Amino acid sequence: MCVILEFPTHPKFLPTDNTMTLPNKRILNFAGAATCAAMMGFALYAQHILLLDPCPLCILQRVAVISLGLVFLAVAIHNPGTTGSRIYAAAVAIPAGFGVAVASWHVRLQNLPADEVPSCGPGLQYMVDNFPLKDVLGMVFKGSGECADVVWRLLGLSMPTWVVIGMLGLGAVGMWNNFRR
Repeated sequence: MCVILEFPTHPKFLPTDNTMTLPNKRILNFAGAATCAAMMGFALYAQHILLLDPCPLCILQRVAVISLGLVFLAVAIHNPGTTGSRIYAAAVAIPAGFGVAVASWHVRLQNLPADEVPSCGPGLQYMVDNFPLKDVLGMVFKGSGECADVVWRLLGLSMPTWVVIGMLGLGAVGMWNNFRR
């Protein structure tokens, strides 16, 4: 017994062209905001469940991730036209670039030889309460011994390295998405 299969040839079942359609800008911006929320969710999980206290550079990276997520959310809610999308693309670049810079500096500190690691300093809250902002930023970017410790790895990469990868990816996709037609 032979069975012959016939496939539908109705026009609605046949592809009209070979182009791939991308989700609209609004959906990708919501996805960017959701990704930033997931990154923050993991950071809070690492802090409260894994008991990994964030160093001052980790806190600045969190500020960058939250800022980027808020920009993505604003773009998605606003759903601007062409000019507004380009302005938002630049707005995506700022927190993404800041996050990449801070996380890269953190990775640099983690890869210093042991004799070049700065000594541990006061916590971020103490510095903010007792020093001017300019001095606080200088002390934070100088780093401390706690910033040089690698206490968590995934696939051999430390958490700040993953932040660099995430922020580079989100920044690139966010800028591309908001510049496209």
